[in-house]
Amino acid sequence: MSLCVDVVVRGANGEFDVLDVPEGCNDSAGFESWRWKVWGSEVVRSLGARYLPLLDGDWMEVPTEELPLLLAEIALLRAHLDMISAALGEHPWAIESRLDNIEAATLRARRLGAHVLIW
Repeated sequence: MSLCVDVVVRGANGEFDVLDVPEGCNDSAGFESWRWKVWGSEVVRSLGARYLPLLDGDWMEVPTEELPLLLAEIALLRAHLDMISAALGEHPWAIESRLDNIEAATLRARRLGAHVLIW
């Protein structure tokens, strides 16, 4: 299994509609094991990340008003990509490509006034 990043719209009763992933976009946020191995890792937490570590054990949903904070977290992880990849034994490209996918979904969600869901 793998983690998917999607743009979702919440209904009045709390239900959500997952929007289609646009042509040419990728919805991969990593392998299922990345919940704890990467996003919930000590090195990612030590940088002050607060959203992606939530994946260690559960889904992560970020509401529209918090999307700028998620974008800042993505930028933070990118700034420390070499350190993260060295600590985890993952290729930097693998982590960066997943950050690209999460960022693209976050930007789409911000434009639409929607949420980001990683599950």
